Amino acid sequence: MGKTTGFKEFPRALPPYRPTAERVADHLELYEEWPRENVQQQAARCMDCGIPFCHTGCPLGNLIPEWNDLAYQGRWDEATRRLLATNNFPEFTGRICPAPCEVSCTLAINKDPITIELIEKTISDAGFANGWIRPEPPRTRTGKSVAVVGSGPAGLAAAQQLNRAGHRVTVFERDEVIGGLLRLGIPDFKLPAELVQRRVDLMAEEGIDFRTNAHVGVTVQTTELRNRFDAIVLATGATVPRDLPVPGRELDGVHFAMEYLPQQNRVNAGDAVENQILATDKHVIILGGGDTGADCLGTAHRQGAASVTQFELLPEPPGARAEDNPWPQWSRVLRLSAAHAEGGERDYNISTTGLTGSGGKVERLHAVRVGWTPQPGGRPAMEPLPGSEFEVEAGLVLLAMGFLHPEQSSVVKDLGLDLDGRGNIASDANKMTSRDGVFVAGDARRGQSLVVWAIAEGRATAHGVDAYLMGETSLPWVQV
Repeated sequence: MGKTTGFKEFPRALPPYRPTAERVADHLELYEEWPRENVQQQAARCMDCGIPFCHTGCPLGNLIPEWNDLAYQGRWDEATRRLLATNNFPEFTGRICPAPCEVSCTLAINKDPITIELIEKTISDAGFANGWIRPEPPRTRTGKSVAVVGSGPAGLAAAQQLNRAGHRVTVFERDEVIGGLLRLGIPDFKLPAELVQRRVDLMAEEGIDFRTNAHVGVTVQTTELRNRFDAIVLATGATVPRDLPVPGRELDGVHFAMEYLPQQNRVNAGDAVENQILATDKHVIILGGGDTGADCLGTAHRQGAASVTQFELLPEPPGARAEDNPWPQWSRVLRLSAAHAEGGERDYNISTTGLTGSGGKVERLHAVRVGWTPQPGGRPAMEPLPGSEFEVEAGLVLLAMGFLHPEQSSVVKDLGLDLDGRGNIASDANKMTSRDGVFVAGDARRGQSLVVWAIAEGRATAHGVDAYLMGETSLPWVQV
């Protein structure tokens, strides 16, 4: 695959970021334009490794070496077809997936891996620019109908697959726009809203019906779905955030990340947001060191924060793989996002003990440094370090500490669904819940995860739904 000696001749490279001062002044994409010839050179690095371990990192089963080779040869139309064979939305994964495929690339044993995500993005962009990615309505209809609740990546993938199988699909979204976290949770500088809408428009042309402001179990009765549709897919996500149970949590200026981030996306779309949560001229503290925390960091930079500090409870990851974290496992190493390159401070082993302020507004965060003691056969024990207490100024505190499970007070309660030990919706191997004809996909089933897992979940659930409705199915899928 690629050029036989390409991995020896060409180093790994990525397009440069736009200058920091320029990109923090807007919400446009981060990277500068890069000649397609440069991407072809990167694709040339894909070696003839015999066993493509990149497949072990990709839950979609993407045909990575095949479309790498086609990209290297400049056969972009064929590369587009191979990419779409396993991935419904490469324009999303090519931008926001953390690329577990790259971590398991054979080159990553002792060299820099192939820039798989960049190549994927370039192929999908070429596919749209040249009209190779276009509506694909089904040739015939089955007479069956499916309701999909939730329009994030899992819901959209399930909807597109089921529509292609010939079923009539209606997607119910509680917000005013389609896309779930793709549209309102991920900042526009990482995934522009117009790219999400472009895909939604294409799916509408394929025959999928989208209903916004339709909160099933609240504004839309669950019984309506049971009566009108032959099957239901719940793709509501794991939207219950992990809270911070400390004194002062109730103060104004302490917000969940998903209260903060969607507001800026709505403003970018031209909507008016009353009492918008803003970081402007404030000392911002972000609790949580993951992708959501980095999204808050980049947004705070663009809003003109006086300072931004990101605290993480866990220790700082190492700069290289540890001995107990061998290839091709996901590498538990320190990762820097574009937002971190823009500024701000990061600190680790920090536990928040309280928040204080005056007039009902947060002004300071109190914390202590912690140590971790290994435990036989279990997780390390966390212990506060005596004398390490400190406090910092805080005009805005953003909680980006992850999500627990799907909301259980509306459609889940109405249907009386069984839950697993973590509060997720339980299902069988075909993704059917404890109620006949009701299926589940994505984070609502597996817990918070990556966009690529959500798409794979949606495809697998569509496979199960189609088999349930028709007695057999030819929809492609990968077991997840």
